[in-house]
Amino acid sequence: MTAVLTTLFCTVFVPTVERGTEPSPIISRARKNAHSVLVHEVRSTYQGGMTHIRVLLPDKLEEKRRYSVVLVLPVEPGTQNRYGDGLQEVQKHDLHNRFQAIFMAPTFSHLPWYADHPTKAEIRQETYLLKVVLPFIARTYPVSVEDSGWLLLGFSKSGWGAFSLLLRHPELFGKAAAWDAPLLTALPDRFGMGEIFGTQDNFEKYRISRLLEQQSDQFQKGTRLILLGYGNFRDHHQQAHALMEKRGIGHEYRDGPARKHDWHSGWVPEAVSLLFAGERQP
Repeated sequence: MTAVLTTLFCTVFVPTVERGTEPSPIISRARKNAHSVLVHEVRSTYQGGMTHIRVLLPDKLEEKRRYSVVLVLPVEPGTQNRYGDGLQEVQKHDLHNRFQAIFMAPTFSHLPWYADHPTKAEIRQETYLLKVVLPFIARTYPVSVEDSGWLLLGFSKSGWGAFSLLLRHPELFGKAAAWDAPLLTALPDRFGMGEIFGTQDNFEKYRISRLLEQQSDQFQKGTRLILLGYGNFRDHHQQAHALMEKRGIGHEYRDGPARKHDWHSGWVPEAVSLLFAGERQP
């Protein structure tokens, strides 16, 4: 355990720059915050300013063990927490120890919709996650994602993001759990979408209803999509469930209970349990 933590606190990820690629991100050594969560500062041209990657490890790391990873996707830019803190909710319920998994949460400089803007280089949220955050976590921490894939947890905007990321990259991500998300939104004209998606054409690449239909053949077997209860978007969940039923997409569905639109309203433990359903527990 001591040797592992020493390595973590001394790691700085600055990959070699190749001709024609974006400049390398600069990621700081880990420091522990007041909640004993490891925090890395990140500077990347894919984001418009400093961002962070927070990592919550099991209390006792086994020296040669590799761990599943859950991405706790934020709903707000930067370190804003009007809707609570997902990583603190995981820690509160001791889910990192219960499931012996690594939970990590990136931040984004702009409102996170998990998309790349068509023209603004500093709003490339999907690319930032795929090319900066995930490679860094894979190189720095004892993770195992070859078999089960990276697991995704989110609500509202980040519930949208969880479904979008899995549907767009089914070979990379294993499962996605979304709670109270506007999944059937058809136009980028609400909730700050316009600034991130830019155009309708770009939005179409990420539109959940289109992706569910387009990718349905890849999700006939197993249960990789998890659709939980609601606070503000019950109609979206009901319609998404109906669409997945129509297309024969295997999924887990819960119509309720109604809860406050917040990380801390009680839905996170069930969502994480469903992400690990079928996995062998310690």
